[in-house]
Amino acid sequence: MAQICGAEVDEEGFLVDLKDWNEDICKQMAADDGVELTDEHWDVINFLREYFEEYQIAPAVRVLTKAIAKRMGKDKGNSKYLYSLFPYGPGKQGCRFAGLPKPTGCI
Repeated sequence: MAQICGAEVDEEGFLVDLKDWNEDICKQMAADDGVELTDEHWDVINFLREYFEEYQIAPAVRVLTKAIAKRMGKDKGNSKYLYSLFPYGPGKQGCRFAGLPKPTGCI
């Protein structure tokens, strides 16, 4: 099994043990994807982690978009903005960076 910063990841790059997550792992995943993390990325990553902690599920893109719009405003709660941050999918890539399981419904 592959590893990132000493933590095991599955064949799609998601953490095997969610407790292994830390910011260094997140930064390495982003670097591997060619993404330079900004404050805007961290806002979404932290939102995803809080959402998961509350609901014990990673949000699908539609749920994520609506929830971010509610919390951060419509300028950030839309697909265009989220895909600009996470080009491989705000649900899938965002959750991977956040150390969460792959959202249900993601291919």
